[in-house]
Amino acid sequence: MSVKAIKAGRIIDCTGANPIENGVVVIDDKHISAVGSEKSVEIPAGAETIDASGKTVMPGMMDIHLHVGMFNNRTFKNYRVAQWEVTPQQQQMYMLFHAQLCFEMGFTTLRDMGLISSRGLMTQETCAVRDIINAGCLDGPRMKVSGFTIMTCSHLELILPKAALRHDASTGDGPWELRRQARLAVRQGADVIKACHSGGGGTDDEEPDVRNMTYEELEAIVDEAHALLKPCACHCFTPESQKNAIKAGVDTIEHMVFHTDETLEMIKSAGKPMVPTLLHRTDHAIDIRRDIGTPQFTLDKMKQIQPYCYETFQKAHKLGIDIAMGTDMGFEPGFGTNAHELEVYVDLGMSPMNALLTATRNAANAIGVGKQLGTLEKGKLADVLVVDGNPLENIKVLQDREKMQMVMKEGIIYIDRRPGSPRKEIMTAKPDSWAKIDA
Repeated sequence: MSVKAIKAGRIIDCTGANPIENGVVVIDDKHISAVGSEKSVEIPAGAETIDASGKTVMPGMMDIHLHVGMFNNRTFKNYRVAQWEVTPQQQQMYMLFHAQLCFEMGFTTLRDMGLISSRGLMTQETCAVRDIINAGCLDGPRMKVSGFTIMTCSHLELILPKAALRHDASTGDGPWELRRQARLAVRQGADVIKACHSGGGGTDDEEPDVRNMTYEELEAIVDEAHALLKPCACHCFTPESQKNAIKAGVDTIEHMVFHTDETLEMIKSAGKPMVPTLLHRTDHAIDIRRDIGTPQFTLDKMKQIQPYCYETFQKAHKLGIDIAMGTDMGFEPGFGTNAHELEVYVDLGMSPMNALLTATRNAANAIGVGKQLGTLEKGKLADVLVVDGNPLENIKVLQDREKMQMVMKEGIIYIDRRPGSPRKEIMTAKPDSWAKIDA
C-alpha cells in the first residue's frame, strides 16, 4: 500500500470549518487517514511527501448536471451539422474527451444527465465511457449516468430536427409508458433517472411554462426509480412543476428558473437540493449560442429568463436551501470551464466558501456519495486538488489551468503541474488547438 502526505499552505476541507493553515493530509492507498495541522498530524515513516507549501489543498470538485455527449463549442462550430454528420461511435469518443477536459480542471466526479441524438439514445454509450474509466483502462472522472430525460412532447424532444428518428424509449405518454422508459434506462446501466416536468428555455418553439407531463406521470417515474433503488432528478422551471416534484418525492430539483415563496419553502422543508445551472444562462453562454447558429428566438428567450434564474438562486440561498453545483454544459459553455459556475454564484452574493461547498460537500450529498466524497476527512476517498492560490480570496483561480497544479483521484495523481515535478497531464495538446467539426 502506498502512503502519501501532502504538506499544504492551507487546507479547505469543505466541511464548512475554517481553513487549516500549514496543514497535512495523509493518504493511505485510496483513502484519507488523517487531516489536520502539521503540529497535530504525524507523517508516517516512509510516506511520499508532496510539497504543497503556499498552496491550497481541497477536495475534488463535482459537476452534477451536465451532458458530456453533446457537441460542445470546444468540439464543433455548427450543432445542426454535428447532429447529422457525426456517428454514434464518434460521439462516444467525444464523451470521453469532454469528461477528460473537466477532469483535468479538478472535477473528479460528474453526473451526466443524458443525451439523445438523431440516431437514438446514447445511454449505453455513456455508461460504457463510465465503465471503462472505472476499470482503469482510461483516465477520467468517475461518472454517474442518467438515462435520457423522460418526457412526453416538449423540451429536449425539440432539440432534434423534425426529420430525426424518434424512438419509443425517448418519448412516451401515460404512466405505464413512462415507467417502461425508467426501466429501460436502468437495464441500460443508468445510475439515476431524470424526468422533465416543465418546458425549457434553450430549445426552439417552446415556452418554459409548458407542462411536459401530468402529476400522475411524474409520480409513476419517481415511484419506478425508487423501486429500482435509483434516485430521480427533475427538470423544473415553473412553480407548478416544483410543487409536483416535491409532492412526488424527487431527489433533486434541477434548474428552477421561476419560483414563488411557497415553492421555495416547500423545497426547504422537504430538504431537497437545488441544482441551479446558472453558467448556462449567462451572457457568455448566449453569445456562444449565437456564434454556432442558434435561432434568434431561442437567444431572446434565454435572455428573458436570465434575471428570473438569478433572483431564484439568490432567494433560495438566502432561505438556506442546499445548493449543489451543476452547469448544464452541453452546447455551451466550454467543457473544462465548469468552475466558472462558482464565479457566477459569488457575483450573485454567495460567499466563496459557500460556493466551494456547492461543488464539494453539497454536491456529494445531493447524489448520495457524501459518505465517500465531498470533504477531506478521515476515511473518505482521496480526491484531492492542489491549487496555486486561494479560492476564498479569488474564486477565479479555479478556472486557471496552470493554477490547478495537481488532481488526485482515489490516491492516484493524474494531473501534476507543480513546478519542479515531472509534468503529468491527460490533455497533451494545447487547449482549443484540436480541429473542430464544421460544415
